[in-house]
Amino acid sequence: MKFCPNCHLSYDDSANVCGQCGGPLQVIPQQYQPQPQVAYDPSDHTAEFSAQDISDNKVFAMLPYLMSFIGVIIALLAAPSSPYTMFHVRQGLKLCVTEILLGFVAAVLAITIIVPIAAGICIMILLVIEIICFFRVCQGQAKEPPIIKNLGFLK
Repeated sequence: MKFCPNCHLSYDDSANVCGQCGGPLQVIPQQYQPQPQVAYDPSDHTAEFSAQDISDNKVFAMLPYLMSFIGVIIALLAAPSSPYTMFHVRQGLKLCVTEILLGFVAAVLAITIIVPIAAGICIMILLVIEIICFFRVCQGQAKEPPIIKNLGFLK
């Protein structure tokens, strides 16, 4: 990469003169060239699990999203030593607890019309999140679900 010392504009290595002032270009040393930034997703935990664990326990990791609380219990009994399955059990348990809490709030405040409607919409959103999580397990990923990752319980 080259730059103009007069205008401070940067150019490709093929350029020899500045397009603005016509002055000669200088080469930027490699240590001063901008380095590509690697994106880091703090909610992606896929690298923490071995590929063998992911491939062996993918079916058990799907169960908490498919069968809710019963799937959590089956996954706990079927693969208790798999860190990958336990990660998805925790995420599925967060979704189950959130759905149960929304159901209680809707039942307690059923006198009002707005709260049960809002709770129903929230439960539908949680079902969409469960579908997203299911497809992430199918791809062998271990990402925390959107919205639910902000809840502080079951870290």
